[in-house]
Amino acid sequence: MPQLLLEIFSEEIPARMQQGAARDLERMVSDRLKAAGLNWDALTTYAGPRRLTLVIDGLPVATPDREEEVKGPRASAPEQALEGFLRKTGLTRDQLTERDGVLFAVLSSKGRATTDLVAETVDQVIRTFPWPKSMRWGSGTLRWVRPIKRILCIFDGKVVPFEIDGIQSDAITEGHRFMGSGQPLKVSDFVDYRTQLEKNFVLIDAADRRLRILEQAKAACAARGLALVDDDGLLDEVAGLAEWPTPILGDMDPQFLALPPEVVRLSMKVHQKYFAVRDPAKEGLAPNFLVVANVEATDGGKALAAGNSRVLSARLNDARFFWDEDQKVGFAAWNAKLSGVTFHAKLGTLAERVERIAALAREIAPLVGADPAEAETAARLSKADLLSGMVSEFPELQGIMGGYYARLAGHSDAVADAVRDHYKPQGPADTVPTAPVTVAVALADKLDTLVGFFAIDEKPTGSKDPFALRRAALGVIRLVLENDLRLSLIRFMPATIAHALTYPDRENAEQAVTLALELRDQFGIRSAQVAAEESLALLSPNRASEMVAQTSDRAFAIAMEVSTFFADRLTVLLRDRGQRHDLVAAVFALGDDDLVRIVRRVEALAAFLATDDGANLLAGYKRASNILRAEEKKGPLPTGMVQTGLPNQPEPETILAFAVGAARTAVEAALETEDFAAAMTALARLRAPVDRFFEDVLVNSNVAEERDNRLKLLGQVRDVMGQVADFGQIAG
Repeated sequence: MPQLLLEIFSEEIPARMQQGAARDLERMVSDRLKAAGLNWDALTTYAGPRRLTLVIDGLPVATPDREEEVKGPRASAPEQALEGFLRKTGLTRDQLTERDGVLFAVLSSKGRATTDLVAETVDQVIRTFPWPKSMRWGSGTLRWVRPIKRILCIFDGKVVPFEIDGIQSDAITEGHRFMGSGQPLKVSDFVDYRTQLEKNFVLIDAADRRLRILEQAKAACAARGLALVDDDGLLDEVAGLAEWPTPILGDMDPQFLALPPEVVRLSMKVHQKYFAVRDPAKEGLAPNFLVVANVEATDGGKALAAGNSRVLSARLNDARFFWDEDQKVGFAAWNAKLSGVTFHAKLGTLAERVERIAALAREIAPLVGADPAEAETAARLSKADLLSGMVSEFPELQGIMGGYYARLAGHSDAVADAVRDHYKPQGPADTVPTAPVTVAVALADKLDTLVGFFAIDEKPTGSKDPFALRRAALGVIRLVLENDLRLSLIRFMPATIAHALTYPDRENAEQAVTLALELRDQFGIRSAQVAAEESLALLSPNRASEMVAQTSDRAFAIAMEVSTFFADRLTVLLRDRGQRHDLVAAVFALGDDDLVRIVRRVEALAAFLATDDGANLLAGYKRASNILRAEEKKGPLPTGMVQTGLPNQPEPETILAFAVGAARTAVEAALETEDFAAAMTALARLRAPVDRFFEDVLVNSNVAEERDNRLKLLGQVRDVMGQVADFGQIAG
């Protein structure tokens, strides 16, 4: 079968855009070819510093003939409707067919040459390609990430002829900018294309470039008894910077190793794209670096290594200046400047945010086994390094530098570690802190962010999450679950809600204090109570009542929104672990926000429903619920005790009544000790009595006393099961 080879050759494409561009090229070309009815054996794309390449094997030489049936108006429709349909299809009335009183048109089209379709497709793809940034050049109108130099397009060994903005398609490509032959390379197919490019020092596959870098870099390090510091992100980036990557090991001044290793590595990575090197026999970094050149130097890279060493020394001298100067300034000066930095217009300054985090961390600390004073101290230091020279130069070091400076300032290791790690976890692959002080500050930081932005109505919408609230919620969930923390998240929300709702009117102390009072009464929060009592004298009783009435509903709504948001994030996390989303919803519906307990309930519920007893009891629950909902529409359901020993009472009814009572006692005892497996076992014992009840007993008896008793019995079944989960939210 014929092969299509396409190469779009341009000036240098930014490394960060290459892999996305390869995916977009595959998607855009395949979508258009599939829409035309074409299929193929294999489609592959490649991206490199100067070219995007696509190859399709097994592509037919023409699109298939197509026949499409189009539904038209009814045969009895007005004449105008028929005329419009005929104009649309280009047919006459005699060419239409009638079926069940409706007119249909059969439209036929002959297949097209694949070369014509390819020419149109390439033109459309290039003109509409979704580069994050693009440019125009010369006098043309075409936009691309960098100026396009050539377009190679071959199908079945022949050039597909077309022209785009003055660029004529051909069968010619070019090799390496410096080491290639300098002559145009005429190719016939993909094998020839790849072979000639490799002879001219171009690797088109990013995987091949990464492998070459790793193999040669590790060999260069091993030759001097050193080891490469792995960095997959940097490896991907440098693989997109060089068509013929050549690793070179260089030396740096050992005095720079006195800097924190994160500073050295980041200086290398961010500014110079160098890999760090370590000595396996020692701790820390070695006084070396590894640079990936785009040429094979005749001197083995000595001149390149020396030049890059001088550039790196200049960068590290800057870093050392920031390191030394920051130690002269210190936390007091940085914290003083936080009051001049706005966190958010509706949430105040960074200094106010630090105060909130400190109060919250102190309150969380006893619940996670941390010292409250240390947690508060760490929280007050946590954002100070944002004003340091080092973090201003390297924002990626926020927290990390604060940890170093806190340790140098004489603070305990627990405080310094908390300052360093309180941003964690920042993603699904990031590690979760386990040190108690760190956990307290990390939770306070993320909860303040979440609650604050929800309070000012800056919630995530669709795919948009500008304040990374989903990541913050997932961070809280992972901190709680992986540290097995038994705490209620909702109790820590009110203080931040109060601040957020009253911040725009900071002069109105009454409103802030009254809201704190309301939140204290509603959620029982100690920090809110303290804030209220400190300014209680500002309030008159009438004014307090008025403000409580105004803020109560809003505060409660915000707390519920945040809780629902946690439920959504937990659902995503558990779904990734193989749990069903409806089980999470069924447990969350109970109103519990102890995440550890929720997860244990979900796991026990999943195991229960996987059994025959669980599946059948769920069916019985839904049948009972449907009956009760239907009766509720007619009026209030009967209440009171279920009677046994009634005249002519069926045995299955009596058996179920006693079974429900026993199940209630067992379920309540199991839930009290959080033995959820035992609670499920108690429910499983209801399966047989429920099945027999529905088989042998008529619920809607003509005798009112019998009907009421049976409805009360079904209500008790629903209530007992409802203590474990809201089975009504479970699919099946």
